[in-house]
Amino acid sequence: MKTITQYQVDAFADEVFKGNPASVCVLDEWLDDSLMQNIAMENNQAETVFVVKADKHYDIRWFSPTVEIALCGHATVATAFILFNVLKKENDQIIFNSKSGLLYVNKETNGMITIDFPADPPTEVSEIPAGLFEGLNIKPTSVWKGKFDYMVEVEKEEIVNNLQPNFNLIATIPSRGVLVTSKGEEVDFVSRCFFPQTGVDEDSVTGSAHCLLVSYWNSKTGKSSFIATQNSKRGGKLICKLQADRVLMSGYATLYMKGEIYLP
Repeated sequence: MKTITQYQVDAFADEVFKGNPASVCVLDEWLDDSLMQNIAMENNQAETVFVVKADKHYDIRWFSPTVEIALCGHATVATAFILFNVLKKENDQIIFNSKSGLLYVNKETNGMITIDFPADPPTEVSEIPAGLFEGLNIKPTSVWKGKFDYMVEVEKEEIVNNLQPNFNLIATIPSRGVLVTSKGEEVDFVSRCFFPQTGVDEDSVTGSAHCLLVSYWNSKTGKSSFIATQNSKRGGKLICKLQADRVLMSGYATLYMKGEIYLP
């Protein structure tokens, strides 16, 4: 019987039961794709992440309960936390090679982890996907599209907080998911992120979505540095900065659990 050590980390949070949980498996060699997908399905977290050490970097792959994901921020933070703080394999920088290119991650002196992801400037769309406004239960407004997701801005944070989406309708929209954002009352901007297309109705804290959100709010305000919160039930805080064509996102992470997976 083969065993795999697995860690569960709450990312973008400084205490357990907040932020976004991710399951982290540090492997000596890759498993079959179908097995990794089955492990992710069994874990039923927003993401299960697998990493394998290469020459001067780590190869990284992310899986939702139903599909492989091209880019995931919170699970990258979770993986870096394990490599930095639990396994003590790296000092202050890690390079991950992913389906979205090279990703640079730094450990800050205050304990935060900073991920360096490609910016995703959205484009306003004129052809609104059927069911978008009905699925969000909001009045029609401008709609934007990035590499992965559709995004709408609403008038105020209260609307974001009170959203009661119809996930069956949102699941029919041809994208990874749908983001809703507004100017924040106590932070620069807030958001909620819905991904029923990939098996996660509402994601708790979505680093990759902030590649689009930070790019959008930069174009709207001219600012390059932001404090953002994702107003899900668990909630999470991100310190963000647009730097050329990259988005830097910083947050804390907390170890919740260590266990073993038993495979035949």
